[in-house]
Amino acid sequence: MANMIPTKMPMPTQDPDVRNKNFDEVALGYTPEQAMEEATRCLNCKHKPCISGCPVQVQIPEFIQLVAEGKFLEAADKIKETSSLPAVCGRVCPQETQCEMVCVRGIKGESVAIGRLERFVADYAREHGEEKTEKPVPNGHKCAVVGAGPAGLTCAGDLARLGYDVTVFEALHIAGGVLMYGIPEFRLPKEIVQKEIETLEALGVKFVLNFVVGRSETIDELFEDGYEAVFIASGAGLPTFMGIPGENASGVYSANEYLTRINLMQAYHKDADTPIFRAHKIAVVGGGNVAMDAARSAKRMGADEVYIIYRRSEKELPARLEEIDHAKEEGIIFKFLTAPLEVVTDEDFNVTGLKCQQMELGEPDESGRRRPVPVPGSDFVIDLDCVIAAIGTTPNPLIRQTTPGLETNRKGCIVADDENGITSKEGVFAGGDAVTGAATVILAMGAGKRAAVAMDNYLKNKH
Repeated sequence: MANMIPTKMPMPTQDPDVRNKNFDEVALGYTPEQAMEEATRCLNCKHKPCISGCPVQVQIPEFIQLVAEGKFLEAADKIKETSSLPAVCGRVCPQETQCEMVCVRGIKGESVAIGRLERFVADYAREHGEEKTEKPVPNGHKCAVVGAGPAGLTCAGDLARLGYDVTVFEALHIAGGVLMYGIPEFRLPKEIVQKEIETLEALGVKFVLNFVVGRSETIDELFEDGYEAVFIASGAGLPTFMGIPGENASGVYSANEYLTRINLMQAYHKDADTPIFRAHKIAVVGGGNVAMDAARSAKRMGADEVYIIYRRSEKELPARLEEIDHAKEEGIIFKFLTAPLEVVTDEDFNVTGLKCQQMELGEPDESGRRRPVPVPGSDFVIDLDCVIAAIGTTPNPLIRQTTPGLETNRKGCIVADDENGITSKEGVFAGGDAVTGAATVILAMGAGKRAAVAMDNYLKNKH
């Protein structure tokens, strides 16, 4: 009989006043007993709406039933049937807007803690299981993947399991993409990402690092090298800036640069030689997950005051609720209905403040959200020494500029079919942020899975 407690098993976490001074993981994870108790809340619904809410179609009720029975390694195997990165998804996937949003238990209470259970299972398997990875029988065909982020890693893993000789070309010196450079250690420990990549290597996936497609070689040259199909998963790493006076001042960062210096270049280590400005008063402009990551990282880097500047109300914040709550607990100051006007500087062009104006919500815009409009005469200045822009990213133009016949849209994103990643160029597929613009890890993974199926069908029909 199902456990009808209406609320989720709480996730143990570090104390906010302790964790905002370190980069250790905030969430501590369930114990086996907690996981089994939470798993008994699943009703094992006949129609299984949670599966349809998952972009990679994890067999959620089946793995949760195995957890309830204490069969944790079997539960991990069940998840891995469809997900290449379970320990990652269990930590950063927005389950509250996907699988958990359609959970039947959420009608009269809280949904089953699907994400927390996935994380527990993946961690348990990593710590207690034996690797059973076996290289599939080669099918004699070669595929290239451009970009070692979540979409690329997922596509590469699925193709390798089908017997393809897969090589992933990554521009940075380490694989993982946004999982390594964008998401902070306190949300996603990097050793977990590396463990997932090692699993792909055991399948036979090869990684070529420091390789910039479009410079080192073009897409067409990869075909000349013998690759029969290419999946572009190069992400959206080009930052968008605010377009206000003073944003070229010393002390203004894009969130991408700030987080890359901290995460990938480990500037948070006291003995790191990574150059980074250790500011005292910081404003992060934006309201998404990247803004929360930047603000919470800034606090851990020693800032006395950290502000989130967001031009709409709290209700419209696009970041995950859990990340917003954690930010508040850690002392981040939220300035809602506030828009930046100018970065204020001294005579040496160093940041001294951010001039802002108060906003109010007007009529809905094309996204359906109420458009913020200025309140006349409401300008004010926040004293600062650093400003971080976290208002979005777009794909780097290099691949589109060096790939004749590849159609892109006005935002610079590659045009590809949602269902299979097929592009306008023969043999080229694309998915993830390179197609959608900045989105979530799990949506990128779903695109990688669909593209792998389409590439397999393409090559079978071609031969």
